[in-house]
Amino acid sequence: MLRAGLMAGISMAAAMTGSAAMAQSDILEELVVTGSRGKPRTLMDSPVPVDSYNAEDIEAVSFADTQDILKTLVPSYTLPRLPIADGQTFIRPASLRGLSSDKTLLLVNSKRRHRGALVVTGGSGAQPADAAQIPAAALKSVEVLRDGAGAQYGSDAIAGVINFILKDNSSGGMLSIQAGQYYEGDGDEIVVGGNKGFNLGDKGFVSGSFEYITLQPTSRGKQICNVGIANQSAGFCVANLTSTSSDPRIAAYATMTNYQALVQNPAQTWGVPETEAFRTFFNAGYELGETKLYAFANYSHSNARQDFNYRPPIDMNTAATPNDNLIRNPDGTTFAFNQLFPLGFTPKFFGTVTDYSLTVGDKGEWNGLSFDLSGRYGRNKIAYKMTNTINYSLGRASPTVFHPGDLISDEYAANADFGYELKGFTPAPLDVAFGAEFRKESYEIVTGDEASYIVGPYALPDPFDFCTGGNSFAATNTLRPTAPQNAGINCASSSDPVYAVMGAGSNGFPGYPPLYSGKLSRESYAGYLDVSSDLSESLFVEGALRYEHFSDFGDTVDYKVAARYKFGDKLAFRGSIGTGFRAPTTGQLFTTTVSTVVNNGIPVAQGLFPATNAVATYLGGKPLEPEQSTNYSVGLTTSPLPGFSLTADVYVIKVKGLFNAITPITVTPAIASAMTAAGVPGAASIGQVTFFQNALDVTVSGLDLVGTYKVNWSSGQSTDFVASFNYNQPIVDSVDPFVDVTGTQRIYYDSENIRDYKKATPKWRSVLTVNHRMGKLSGMVRANIWGPYEDQFSVANPVVQKFKTEALIDVELNYDINDTYRFTLGGRNVFDNYPEPDRIGESTTNGRIYRSDALVDWQGGYYFAKFTAQF
Repeated sequence: MLRAGLMAGISMAAAMTGSAAMAQSDILEELVVTGSRGKPRTLMDSPVPVDSYNAEDIEAVSFADTQDILKTLVPSYTLPRLPIADGQTFIRPASLRGLSSDKTLLLVNSKRRHRGALVVTGGSGAQPADAAQIPAAALKSVEVLRDGAGAQYGSDAIAGVINFILKDNSSGGMLSIQAGQYYEGDGDEIVVGGNKGFNLGDKGFVSGSFEYITLQPTSRGKQICNVGIANQSAGFCVANLTSTSSDPRIAAYATMTNYQALVQNPAQTWGVPETEAFRTFFNAGYELGETKLYAFANYSHSNARQDFNYRPPIDMNTAATPNDNLIRNPDGTTFAFNQLFPLGFTPKFFGTVTDYSLTVGDKGEWNGLSFDLSGRYGRNKIAYKMTNTINYSLGRASPTVFHPGDLISDEYAANADFGYELKGFTPAPLDVAFGAEFRKESYEIVTGDEASYIVGPYALPDPFDFCTGGNSFAATNTLRPTAPQNAGINCASSSDPVYAVMGAGSNGFPGYPPLYSGKLSRESYAGYLDVSSDLSESLFVEGALRYEHFSDFGDTVDYKVAARYKFGDKLAFRGSIGTGFRAPTTGQLFTTTVSTVVNNGIPVAQGLFPATNAVATYLGGKPLEPEQSTNYSVGLTTSPLPGFSLTADVYVIKVKGLFNAITPITVTPAIASAMTAAGVPGAASIGQVTFFQNALDVTVSGLDLVGTYKVNWSSGQSTDFVASFNYNQPIVDSVDPFVDVTGTQRIYYDSENIRDYKKATPKWRSVLTVNHRMGKLSGMVRANIWGPYEDQFSVANPVVQKFKTEALIDVELNYDINDTYRFTLGGRNVFDNYPEPDRIGESTTNGRIYRSDALVDWQGGYYFAKFTAQF
């Protein structure tokens, strides 16, 4: 539930990360609108921690993606780079305060942002809004509320709220061009961004912004050799496929194809995917009498490509690929897929993301009553494409290009928000805010092309009845031999190619079949009340209450109480307590997919099913429920010296019924039979099953510290120091056990996952920034420091790797040619630091060196040049 005149608070926290150049008097006067429902408040008056970043801060970060900009500026905001993760490569889920991205609510101009179409198919199962669709050039400021706010904003605001405030200039503008590449000589990137403001008569404005990005891929892996890796079964090794091999089959194959000379090196890439994107945003307003009409809209279109895991041409005594497994053609002759792909193949996975939205509204004041009436619509679509792969079950008739289908998420909403100032009840006026919201959300899965999901004849043994079905070899059937022995078929041998069973669907990412396609929608209604006042010159208090009804989950009521008490002008204490919730999204309720994961170096088809699907209920799945949270926060703000400020906030977030994918269950014959009975396409080829459940109760506790200091030198130069620090500790309080229909005792989340939830991400992170200005020259040095973390291999083999603290240093030098033009040279990770390689084998198969889900960047150093014009 969102409104335009939200109130605020800012933790002196990162409020000045980059904009710390403001004088102390300027700091005290800065207002923010995120955090509560009353009037905007100054930074020092905030009862809750909010970080505020202005356009200068945002433009000073060299990343093109708004997600990466947030990661750079906000210590508790983390974002991995996932190069082989299906849709997560195209829409990257982030985390705030250790909680998944769908527990942070995104706003644009204080209005809820629609969700992305991606549903993460493992772990948190997040379906977040995608901040990357908002071009940095469009942003006037960003406000990050680091506190639970379900009572003010509704579902999703468990970890916090991020509010993107759009530029509203009626004249002037800017244009920037940036080009750079990584030290390795790859990842060439060009970013062009701009903004221009226009007058609408003398009472209105239109501010338009755009961003164009082209990014070439990086490769941080090595040639595949899944032999000699700690804790992994021996698998395929490119170097071993030579004419000198002791295996005559391998030696003959290597000689025939000249494999070593022709295979790509590396056979698959681990790194940043190839990307091209164009994004726009428009913001407009017009004063009409006593009210103001407003509208803002966006359109973005992006394409990206990733490599999937390499499928070698020969099995090398593993089940990694069936490329050399013989099958029988309809005429009884044999065929192997390495005849089509003699060098093996690496499937190419493409994602095209199209995103657009429109919000319109009218706000003003009537007889002391402020109002904001608005409506909005948003839509996000991912269209998938695969090339260089096959549907094994179709045999040699399989195409090599597929459209697995599309995912679409859209949302309609109408809001009515009001505010009124009551006098006489408290020493200061009582600010009363109240309002209502209607929202309709939908999720659609669009069927892929038939070849991408069809269960072809080779998904079953003896598809042409050479050895079954009685006398099926009539001489009149010219597609079959008159007798099995005429084609060399040995029906008595189970290893004869006639009995080969091949996987169904486009290999790597089977398409969405009609059975699991369609659309699911739901509606919700909400109302809220927020009251706040200064009860004395020292004490400010606020309380909020919200009721929300979902058509599929029923009712929820949430509250929040916050207060701030100041001691003089230099010290204040603040705190809050509140409840929150997150209703499972329509995408999480509806998604069914089969994807390929790698276990012990071997690709395995893993099926994700809705919790109410027959397969899930067979295995003990229960209908999903909303997550419930309670947030506690206490902190202080102090400014003991001119130009110096410090904030400290301790928080505890307790989440009951945390939403998560269960630990995958290995398919047994009984489970396979259940999937077949449920009509699951290609059930015989699925090796693992998972589904979402409210399986965990967790507690996340931590500490945020931010200090800022500005020094004005007698020479006219100035230096700004900003130090921010986040310590975050997640723990699992309990895990629900369950019993499947066979009576087997299971747990939703195994001990390795529980341990990794607590220890596999850095315990702390700090960002230290120094900005120095002297005339036309200015410079910046930023240190991103990541604390230690650990990773466990598996339950059966609990070997642990401990990763040390890492520091990545960024440097920039700016020269102001005149009041209009600026030239910048800079580098990220200028000392070319990498995290430690994986040493326990969990993340080193198929040429991978580093944990590809690591929060510490593993791309190495990057340098760039940037030209900016302000006009």
